[in-house]
Amino acid sequence: MLFSQMDGFLENVLSRLGFQTTDEQRDILVLNVLLLGDKQSGRSSVGNALIGGQEFQTGACISGVSVTTELQVLSRKFPAYFRRQGVESDLMLRVIDTPPVKLRPQSLQELCPDGIHVLVVVVRVDQLTENSQLLHHIESLCGPDWNHHAMLIFTHADHLEKAGLQPSVYLTQSSDWLKSLAKEVGGGVSFLDNSFDWPSIQGRPLRDQLLRLSAKNHHKALRLRSDQSL
Repeated sequence: MLFSQMDGFLENVLSRLGFQTTDEQRDILVLNVLLLGDKQSGRSSVGNALIGGQEFQTGACISGVSVTTELQVLSRKFPAYFRRQGVESDLMLRVIDTPPVKLRPQSLQELCPDGIHVLVVVVRVDQLTENSQLLHHIESLCGPDWNHHAMLIFTHADHLEKAGLQPSVYLTQSSDWLKSLAKEVGGGVSFLDNSFDWPSIQGRPLRDQLLRLSAKNHHKALRLRSDQSL
């Protein structure tokens, strides 16, 4: 009886930390990942890289511009993806792609009642427009500590190579708000090349970066604010 109670207590603790136990007694770390960015920023491509597939699709076409019109959520489990204290653990990513309009917090809360573990801000290197409104929206949605759970991804980095620019030089020449954002995010900055196959080539490094960021935060999730808090 005592051992049964201890097992139940341990499973409860692991669950609260974001871990679940399988029949084989291998832990599963479940991370909710929220993609944020303007239309045509490359959010869906980043989502496909994270899950290692081509499942994320764009929505309707408005004035020749393809946009995501509603929340898209896809999950992928990666067996024995990493080791924790010498024990193999599975990684389960739940990736949420958002439309480039203001989100209803209630919709996200229904999808992620436990909160968001990692925020991925997506920006195209060849379509730079100041978007301080996006940052304000993120803080309104996630609170002042959002940057500790965020990483910045620049897509279409192949344009930099064509222009003869190194990523570090590009950042020094970017706008003030973008340089400030790059310094704020706790998960660092990545540059992804759209000229070749994202999922098979760049997915693993991106997942590793995401996992390191979540580990820095002890795999704790950001609680989303309600409509009344905005």
